[in-house]
Amino acid sequence: MLSVEKKKSEDLLLNILPAEVAEELKEKGAANAKQFDDVTVLFTDFVNFTQAVEHMTPQQLIGELHICFKAFDEITNKYNIEKIKTIGDAYLAVAGLPTADPNHAEKIVRVAIEINAFMQDRLVELGVRTFPVRIGIHSGSVIAGIVGVKKFSYDIWGDTVNTAARMEQNCDAGKINISQTTYELVKDKFSCVYRGEIDAKNKGSLKMYYIS
Repeated sequence: MLSVEKKKSEDLLLNILPAEVAEELKEKGAANAKQFDDVTVLFTDFVNFTQAVEHMTPQQLIGELHICFKAFDEITNKYNIEKIKTIGDAYLAVAGLPTADPNHAEKIVRVAIEINAFMQDRLVELGVRTFPVRIGIHSGSVIAGIVGVKKFSYDIWGDTVNTAARMEQNCDAGKINISQTTYELVKDKFSCVYRGEIDAKNKGSLKMYYIS
């Protein structure tokens, strides 16, 4: 019985934390924050989410969010991408940690393409009972670690995260917006359309590209 309970606890831990971090936490009782220099961060957000809520009951809203985020989880798992968290109707994931991956940018773009395709199909099927999505991507360095004691979570911080959020905020519905840094890493793998330099909140003008 004790071994069953221990297995449940370990499975729960692995559902919250990357395997390497969970192992460190079990061994030491704590996990050190670390800097990762080569990662790519993905932010998604649902457009007109507030308006969509008006067409749905609370049960329909939560049900649709669950279906969408479950699909996002399955896509990120397929590419061994680390989902960090959902924040309301936003979804945050990162490639290149806690294990380095030279293909971090390419993998995140592939994830973004599949997420976008899933949501496009969903819109055709459900119309106003689901949500258009926009996706922002940026590559760089982040700090990752565990915060909190009660309901603790594994999170990432840094300018790379903020810039990925700006990419998402300056994206049209149904599009994937990437930064100049990510573009340089994936331009030989994907067709990209230069959008010019666009003013981003607290960041000044940034070069942006759509994955076409």
